[in-house]
Amino acid sequence: MYKLVLVMLMAVVWMLLHALQTDEEMAVAALFQGKHAVNRAAHAAAQQIDPAALADGRLHIDEASARAEAGEYLRRNLQLDENGLPLPGTYWKERVEVVDFQVLNDDLTYPYTYRNEDYDYEVTLQRPGVVLIVRLAYPRVFSVMDPITWTIKGTAELTS
Repeated sequence: MYKLVLVMLMAVVWMLLHALQTDEEMAVAALFQGKHAVNRAAHAAAQQIDPAALADGRLHIDEASARAEAGEYLRRNLQLDENGLPLPGTYWKERVEVVDFQVLNDDLTYPYTYRNEDYDYEVTLQRPGVVLIVRLAYPRVFSVMDPITWTIKGTAELTS
């Protein structure tokens, strides 16, 4: 009888460990998906050249276009609505929040080192670019793990 109880307890422990491992692997895949989405959004934003400045021979990023393009790329890559909320039936469950968006233009001296103390981020840019920091919450499949919230950082420079 005691062996049957022991086998049942071991089966429960095994299933919990299996659920934990599965959740951890899915969390890493979700983090990569989020990181790729942020990188793509930052790159798309950094390519929004101001045509008037370009006509004057300056590489200048149009801030409004950059913000709009970054938002559009995040929405499409993470399947969000206009408010940053996940669309029905998609993987993400909580609102995706853009916590910092900076356009570093030609009015700065390059190479320029951008520092954000709040999110412990530092990057050196060689030309005008965009910094994008997004907060993303992992939608746990099992309740074995504690909730995870990532602050994902991405930077892209204007390509010449």
